[in-house]
Amino acid sequence: MSKPSPDVYEQGKGMDAHNSVMREIRARKDETYDPREPTRVWLDEDNTPDGVYDSLTIILNTGGCRWARAGGCTMCGYVAESVEGGTVAHEALMSQVQAALDHEADHADDESGLIKIYTSGSFLDEREVPAETRQAIAETFADRERVVVESLPDFVTEEKLTDFTAHGLALDVAIGLETATDRVRHDCVNKYFDFADFVEASEIARAAGAGIKAYLLLKPAFLTESEAVDDMVASIERAAEHAHTVSMNPTNVQRFTMVEQLYWNDGYRPPWLWSVVEVLDRTADVDAIVVSDPVGAGSDRGPHNCGECDDKVELAIKDFSLRQDPSVFDEVSCSCERTWAVVMDRETGYNLPLAR
Repeated sequence: MSKPSPDVYEQGKGMDAHNSVMREIRARKDETYDPREPTRVWLDEDNTPDGVYDSLTIILNTGGCRWARAGGCTMCGYVAESVEGGTVAHEALMSQVQAALDHEADHADDESGLIKIYTSGSFLDEREVPAETRQAIAETFADRERVVVESLPDFVTEEKLTDFTAHGLALDVAIGLETATDRVRHDCVNKYFDFADFVEASEIARAAGAGIKAYLLLKPAFLTESEAVDDMVASIERAAEHAHTVSMNPTNVQRFTMVEQLYWNDGYRPPWLWSVVEVLDRTADVDAIVVSDPVGAGSDRGPHNCGECDDKVELAIKDFSLRQDPSVFDEVSCSCERTWAVVMDRETGYNLPLAR
């Protein structure tokens, strides 16, 4: 990764102390990556306003999120996988897209109706993905049914979204809102924008004929388990007023992050899977699709319970995400739920994590 710097777009954003620590942590990374190969590609199923689709997810390897290069979010280590130098050429990015299409051809019986394109930054930031590439990608997938692209609110403009909607594609903009509480987003996540900026981006998207998918973070650094659950429930309720889909992402401990540093010093435990269940159960009646796909579920660095029930609870969470039926949670139980209840009741900011 090229040397992080705050001396451009990011100047004066976020918390200086967080950014300073994050730049030092990220500078420890020394791996290099091929600009012609995507970071990850996989096939899955996703719930959308038009039903469940087979999906192709592409994580493009760009020059990295510009906010992360300034320091960035306390839990996000994806920039450590970015290409050296800060930019990737159009031809290389299109080679990544072709690699994803080749993967789909080799592993799927039919083409996916839903295409999800992420950069671990902002697809709509033309420093990461030039306009030429954005337009070429829109043309490449013009025969599909739905496309999801991710972006910070800053880069959402009607003109950019029209590149996709002009082809008749149903388009969703995925925004990493993380929480509807500005103080938690600023102080715990170190993400600089306000909830009002998310609302404005959703209005721009709506004017362009696109939808909004809000990504929320369960249990950022410095929150207790119960604080994280309560904040997530409130955040889903507020985000659902502006997004047709809310995706709850339980924090997993990624490399080269402040959360990882806290984790190794016994200052952070990823959320319990029971907390994911609690949130989904309490928000089952909101006017939006609420989903969760816990990354690293069952591992020490990912959301987990006791180890005995993790697979069953994760399966129930994925089942709920597709069917939106909270009764699925009645089918799972474990004695560790009592330990989780004690943590919810007794864990405080000065003794977290109360249990590993």
